[in-house]
Amino acid sequence: MVAGQGRRVKLSADSGGAHLTYCTNIHPGETWEQTAHALRVHLPKVKAEFCPDQDFGVGLRLSAVAARDLLAPEAFAELQDILRSNGLYVFTINGFPYGTFHGTRVKEEVYQPDWRTPERLAYSNQLADLLARLLPEDDSIEGSISTVPGGFKPAVEGPETIKAMAENVLRHAAYLVHLRRVTGRSIALALEPEPCCVLETTEEAVNGFKRYLFNGGAITQMSKYTGSSRAEAEADLHRHLGICLDLCHAAVEFEDPGEAVDTLAAAGIAIPKVQISAGLRLPQVSKADIARIQPYDDTVYLHQVVARTERGLERYLDLDEAFAAYKEAEKPEWRVHFHVPIFLGDLDGFATTRPAVEKFLARQRQDPVTQHLEVETYTWDVLPEEHRKDDVVTNIVKEMRWAHDQLAHDQIAGERLESGDAAAQ
Repeated sequence: MVAGQGRRVKLSADSGGAHLTYCTNIHPGETWEQTAHALRVHLPKVKAEFCPDQDFGVGLRLSAVAARDLLAPEAFAELQDILRSNGLYVFTINGFPYGTFHGTRVKEEVYQPDWRTPERLAYSNQLADLLARLLPEDDSIEGSISTVPGGFKPAVEGPETIKAMAENVLRHAAYLVHLRRVTGRSIALALEPEPCCVLETTEEAVNGFKRYLFNGGAITQMSKYTGSSRAEAEADLHRHLGICLDLCHAAVEFEDPGEAVDTLAAAGIAIPKVQISAGLRLPQVSKADIARIQPYDDTVYLHQVVARTERGLERYLDLDEAFAAYKEAEKPEWRVHFHVPIFLGDLDGFATTRPAVEKFLARQRQDPVTQHLEVETYTWDVLPEEHRKDDVVTNIVKEMRWAHDQLAHDQIAGERLESGDAAAQ
């Protein structure tokens, strides 16, 4: 385990001691060598600007290749050295993208292999092994791993596919019980609902958990896998399985973050992790908007669109599909899954879903929802060029300060936020 030497970035006074970080999926790197380079180059600079006198938590993204590389003792020792020597600690891992995530076409491939496959199960188990060894020597800090919410909905072949996904999730939960027994450390798998996925909305997440992961059959399986009583198995399922609430994804689905939190709580579903992110919002799409949003239609990532029309919500897999279906007379509202800088209130004249972020962070400040908060804007490389003038570290620090100030919410923070927004816009 890796122990930080100083105070950690925890918002103890105002947010229940939550840990605040950003996700390193913003930095390209698939092998451990590439990942190590990003950690050595970028993380110390962010820490120096954001929290020079405190240990800084890392929202670590490891590809399947990098995770396998870390099986080598010398590679893992190198990671431990990077953390110790720079005042860093790991409390959460992004286990969503299994393979390449930058510089090439990702789109629907980001969901593969999905949870029906042994590859996804083995990868997630390996990440849990690593995290159990990386958590600081403070038993109050639990771990979280965010992951694909089952898989890509268009690739689902029927109910048997969903059952196969659920079976592997249960096997992973049993593995997390085993790890807890061996290491004393508790880790939760947090499935991350996303547009066009098996678990797309909060409602689908609740229904999926109730039907496949928290039902009597799942409890029986968990009891069998772990050798526990049914009561213990049920408690373990609730302890080790939950939701990663991505605020961009929820807002794109026209969900209110407070209602989403309440709905999950009422269903007994934990929120081990929240990703602080915002998407694009076009309140009444015009032809001029269609022309201006073209630069956001990149070839790397999917940018799912949810349109609110008189007929209700209509969903499109990517911007090009939404362009083709657009009818000016309908004046729809679009929400676009394109992670945009959270410190900007608008972008190129477009609104963003940042108000949902502000609403959630106000709730977190007053009545903590989760212990793990992770800023996740991974799209800097594909933003239109005018938004890439600052270097990535400068932009990360802006996002971290904005999020921290929203959570701290004192007078000084408010003044800094106001002046920072004015400069940004």
